[in-house]
Amino acid sequence: MTTSVDERITVLGAGSWGTALAVQLARANRPTTLWGRADDEPERLARERTNHRYLPDIRFPDALQIEADLQAAIHSSRDILVVVPSHVFRIVLGQIQPHLNADQRIAWATKGFEQQTGQLPHQVARDVLGAEYPLAVLSGPTFATEVGAGLPTAMTVASTDVQFADDLAVRISSEQFRAYTSNDLAGVEVGGAVKNVLAIAAGISDGLGYGANTRIALISRGLIEMTRLGEALGANAQTFMGLSGMGDLVLTCTDNQSRNRRMGLALAAGRTVDAVAREIGQVVEGVYAAKAVHGVAARLGVEMPISEQVYRILYEDVAPEQAVSALMSRALGPE
Repeated sequence: MTTSVDERITVLGAGSWGTALAVQLARANRPTTLWGRADDEPERLARERTNHRYLPDIRFPDALQIEADLQAAIHSSRDILVVVPSHVFRIVLGQIQPHLNADQRIAWATKGFEQQTGQLPHQVARDVLGAEYPLAVLSGPTFATEVGAGLPTAMTVASTDVQFADDLAVRISSEQFRAYTSNDLAGVEVGGAVKNVLAIAAGISDGLGYGANTRIALISRGLIEMTRLGEALGANAQTFMGLSGMGDLVLTCTDNQSRNRRMGLALAAGRTVDAVAREIGQVVEGVYAAKAVHGVAARLGVEMPISEQVYRILYEDVAPEQAVSALMSRALGPE
């Protein structure tokens, strides 16, 4: 039986998160195409029906098809879901743009500001693709291994195109996975970017042995920073009380599945960023986000003291203990 392009969805990016989302879509009985670069060994994925590098215990559902050819992957579906690190997001959009049809819709699960421009992903997408395509972002408190394993999960789908948001939410949802919709692209994207910086801070705090009181203070004040920046970029403050704001922040700050939290723990132990990144073996988005957030906050005049100290630790060789001292010696003021 032939599947129409309107029924099928294509996921671009066969890392841990792209694979997990493709598995979830296929598990929800949505015909799904997963495309990966040569480094992702798409032929091996197709042959072995699992991603040994990132999700070795998860078998691919029958509805998941592997495609090595980018143009064929794009033409197989109306809806395209891009799942790549933020620093290559613009590059991948540029690669797919020549192959897009006029009626296609583009979504992504990429988190983070673009370092060179300080743009959010939806702004990058508009730059590269123009204004004619419906756009959406998927974000929220999710770890790839738990989504891949089919554990109960909820996340947010945001788009200014209500029909596109509703369609994606329905297609990805199942008995164990629930998607909520939003029209606040900027708010959902700011939450997804800033939480990674704050998760590094939480890892540093715990690595230094500062305890639960410090951790919850950091999360609470970090949420304030996230909201300030979001509002300055036109986001709705209420968005940060939801899954893509507070939910994602608490998850990444408190669980060691978070690569950003693990980076913070290692920095507190005196290890270098490069050494930890090599050991983790995947992109630690908070390292990129810290630099981008620093630049955007400075440009907009937004006060973000926790994020600022993470930036100083990562890029100015400030010792973690010195950064904590700087935070604790700030002038007192109203909450």
